[in-house]
Amino acid sequence: MKCNESNFIKRLQSKDEYALEYIVDQYLPLIKGILVKVLTPVRNSGLIEECINDVFLSVWDYSKKFQGDHTDFRKWICSVAKFKAIDYYRKASKKPEYSAENVDVGTGRSAEDEWIDSEERAEIIQLMNTLESVDREIFMMKFFMGCKTEDISNKLGLTKTAIDNRIYRGKRKLHSKAANLRLGENGL
Repeated sequence: MKCNESNFIKRLQSKDEYALEYIVDQYLPLIKGILVKVLTPVRNSGLIEECINDVFLSVWDYSKKFQGDHTDFRKWICSVAKFKAIDYYRKASKKPEYSAENVDVGTGRSAEDEWIDSEERAEIIQLMNTLESVDREIFMMKFFMGCKTEDISNKLGLTKTAIDNRIYRGKRKLHSKAANLRLGENGL
């Protein structure tokens, strides 16, 4: 049975991934509009893309807490997007900007910290190798090279929705496998 306006909430709450795809297809423009409005002053389009993924991940994770019909769902997902955008805005606003003149050349880190970082890098590479080759390529372009979803979609010949879905699923897969790995303040 295909997802539609009358059944997507139940299917989402029973963790049906087709329901998530339906939600992404239906609400992505609305969510993106909210996030662009809040996050435009930060001037970081990568942050908007990351926040979009985080909104849909939150909707997936907390879908069982939602009660209501599709009209209430629209209000709920808009609220989730607004509060996620505000969180991202606050985090981005707190990061100080450094000019090259003010940056200390030394890392100021101990050899132990450097060793731990190199171990984490090795573990992240191991985790990345568990992804399908397309997903690995998407993650490399998105999170290591800083490419926008639109650029990735053009390069790989996939829709932006497909890229967002692959990122979402990949994050979930990596998250479940990385339970013992400390991934920094923001995680993957």
